Amino acid sequence: MSISIQTTCPYCGVGCGVIATVSDDGVAIAGDKEHPANFGRLCSKGSALGQTVDLDQRLLYPEVHGHRIDWDSALDTVADGFGRIIKEHGADAVAMYVSGQLLTEDYYVANKLMKGYLGTANIDTNSRLCMSSSVAGHKRAFGADTVPCCYEDLERAKLIVLVGSNTAWCHPVLYQRMVQAKNDNPDLQIVVVDPRRTATCDMADLHLPLRPATDAILFNGLLAHLDDAGETNELFVSNFTAGHDAALAAARASASSIQAVAEHCGLPLADVAEFYRLFARTERVVTVYSQGVNQSSSGTDKVNAIINCHLLTGRIGRPGMGPFSFTGQPNAMGGREVGGLANMLAAHMEIDDPGHRELVQGFWRSPLIADRHGLKAVDLFDAIEEGRVKAVWIMATNPVVSMPDADRVKAALQKCELVVVSDVMRETDTTALAHVLLPALAWGEKEGTVTNSERRISRQRAFLPPPGEARADWWMVAGVARRMGFGAAFDYSSCASIFREHAALSGHRNSGQRDFDISALSKISDAGYDALAPIQWPLVNGGGRARMFADGRFFTPDGRARLWPVEPRPPRNPLTDDFPFTLNTGRVRDQWHTMTRTGKAARLSEHSPEPYVEIHPYDARDTALTDGALARVFSRWGEVIVRVKLSEDQQRGSVFIPMHWNDQCSARARVDAVVNPVTDPLSGQPELKQTPVRVAAYQPAWHGFLLSRRRLDMAGLSYWTQAKGEGFYRYEIAGEQADQDWPAWARSLLCGPDEEVNWVEYLDARAHHYRGVRMVGRRVESCVFIAPDHELPPRSWLAGLFGKEALNDDERKGLLLGRPPPGQTDAGRIVCACFSVGVNTIKAAIVEQHLNSAEEIGRTLKAGTNCGSCVPELKRILAMMGEKG
Repeated sequence: MSISIQTTCPYCGVGCGVIATVSDDGVAIAGDKEHPANFGRLCSKGSALGQTVDLDQRLLYPEVHGHRIDWDSALDTVADGFGRIIKEHGADAVAMYVSGQLLTEDYYVANKLMKGYLGTANIDTNSRLCMSSSVAGHKRAFGADTVPCCYEDLERAKLIVLVGSNTAWCHPVLYQRMVQAKNDNPDLQIVVVDPRRTATCDMADLHLPLRPATDAILFNGLLAHLDDAGETNELFVSNFTAGHDAALAAARASASSIQAVAEHCGLPLADVAEFYRLFARTERVVTVYSQGVNQSSSGTDKVNAIINCHLLTGRIGRPGMGPFSFTGQPNAMGGREVGGLANMLAAHMEIDDPGHRELVQGFWRSPLIADRHGLKAVDLFDAIEEGRVKAVWIMATNPVVSMPDADRVKAALQKCELVVVSDVMRETDTTALAHVLLPALAWGEKEGTVTNSERRISRQRAFLPPPGEARADWWMVAGVARRMGFGAAFDYSSCASIFREHAALSGHRNSGQRDFDISALSKISDAGYDALAPIQWPLVNGGGRARMFADGRFFTPDGRARLWPVEPRPPRNPLTDDFPFTLNTGRVRDQWHTMTRTGKAARLSEHSPEPYVEIHPYDARDTALTDGALARVFSRWGEVIVRVKLSEDQQRGSVFIPMHWNDQCSARARVDAVVNPVTDPLSGQPELKQTPVRVAAYQPAWHGFLLSRRRLDMAGLSYWTQAKGEGFYRYEIAGEQADQDWPAWARSLLCGPDEEVNWVEYLDARAHHYRGVRMVGRRVESCVFIAPDHELPPRSWLAGLFGKEALNDDERKGLLLGRPPPGQTDAGRIVCACFSVGVNTIKAAIVEQHLNSAEEIGRTLKAGTNCGSCVPELKRILAMMGEKG
């Protein structure tokens, strides 16, 4: 017997609908063909969700100081600790740091407790790190944090400009919608603005690899060009905007000509001219932007530089046009709706506005209301380190990995008087520092709503029972609130009752002057909430509104949008002789945040199993780096050791390191320990894309790898990383101690004290080569390969042996060689994570079956036919093999 439940993906801000089917065989995942965000499409991460719902390493019971306790005692500890600190030091001595992984109902209750009942705005979210510059830019331009567009606009556009967005990897389903739109409409033009040549450039008609941090100059130049070309929409500008003259004056001052822009941005003059020509001549333009714009010390200005171009031309509020922020998390938008940022009140209201404070306090009937901004994320952890904040409750996030200057964040939490962490995982870099651990429900177990990048509210539904004693985050917060004396205001019976209150507040004394209004759902029944279909806000006449500002009315005091004068600024920390490279950080294709969920799915580790630094070959030559070797990357704030990956797609003078690795799966790969903590002065968003660094070769005495059916303790090694495989764990290792008794070391690491050992091994002590395989009967249990350099056998064929219960004689003979015997093949490095198709399999099929396109590869091997994220790589393989003849 099986049961299928409609729910929503817990990863990026696309908000894809998912069908989860539960049976005796586990959880099967499929895209929901009825959901308007994805129409059945899923990316590699969403497709692998069924592999992440096991209870391995789950936090299942409350703990205080490492000891299991009951829920009453745990919540008493939190309430007493917060209450005591408030009494002794004031409400601003406590804080919450929450997450875009929370559901809207969780967010709402936490925000209500902090701002309405404790009286402090010290509640901020990890969404501060990804979209707060967009929030600030929206509010400056529109008077409210309003996303104007919807996903349909991507299909209706004639020109899509992607700025600082590797959509193919970070929002793969929207990337596929754009690819399909281009196939359906060959007239659609796509321009990618990004210092790197990413997978997204595969569909681009024009790629502008501008110099890092010069976005504002590029768009200031576009603004001036549009005016010079007669593209100013005089009717729209005169009737519906303000600030036109000042914005144009600032644009001309910093971008006086196309030639000046090209020189500033390091771009060919002809390419800049072509981009400006395309934008000027095309009415239906959507400009998509993401973290490459937001994560800057001038991110808000960059957002406004983009919005200015749409306001000047009146290209907003109509199908196929507008500035469009792609959010990073599944419920960053929901957090914004309930005031989850330290500078906002609930329902898109403002702490700075006395009328809004009075309205929210009156609705909540709360004894207090926060009357000034709280501490934004970076400032919050600074205040913890300085002792001004003495208690913090961290929910559903891992700041010791994800915050800039992460080592300082770790030190701050080590000093903090009371650290409470509610999470689903028992062991993370942040839970290791908690005094109180509270087990939270995970995706598939919890109920609530999320809002995606196009303002669409969808339900997340439970299809698994709560494990152990795990509880919803809102339940925990309400329990603490009741213990602090606020029981009547937090007497919620379900997440539906919270949603009704949230909806009612959105419409309270709102006659259309506030953008966020879902009050039509304020009386929804429990059954109606359970069945709630995806819907966009605001709700008008019983339905959602796809686009905003069609009537030219904005949410500023005078109803006019603001063109904002933008004066481009360089990064706050310039490059120097000691730190000559710009570090850019971001995601890889198949992982999410700090890998606490995606790291559980073996197939998601196959494409990028190890942290790396991507560097241009010429820069690698100048710094004595070799492809596949190890490198140290330093800044003033910290360092990492990562694998070297040479790529001509990387701009000279810049390097890229993924953000995902942490101390639970690597030795020294937390890249945010290297990242500078400078923030945008308005949004508080950190400058995660521009940190000056130095790169140098790391030369250990030996290199190696290890495959094992069980998780191992790698403590003491200079370098190690762990990745989950199918039936095994993969470790890449290196060390600085040259003289090792390798057979003894391998046995101590891989064998229990009473286990029967059957070893097959090879040792050349003089050449520093060792290869050992541990067998149980004819089944391989583990293998280790050590060499004096990084030139080691491929891992893929050996990894495949862990899927076999018994090896034949030829396979046993091939073990120490690390290569397949005659008649067997090595699939090679995985290219398609959805179907585990390796590069050698793809190359062989191209040659043997004369394949000439990614579509033909898909029909033959299925690669690229699910999420499509690997299609750009398939095309590169085809091109490379074509060059080789």
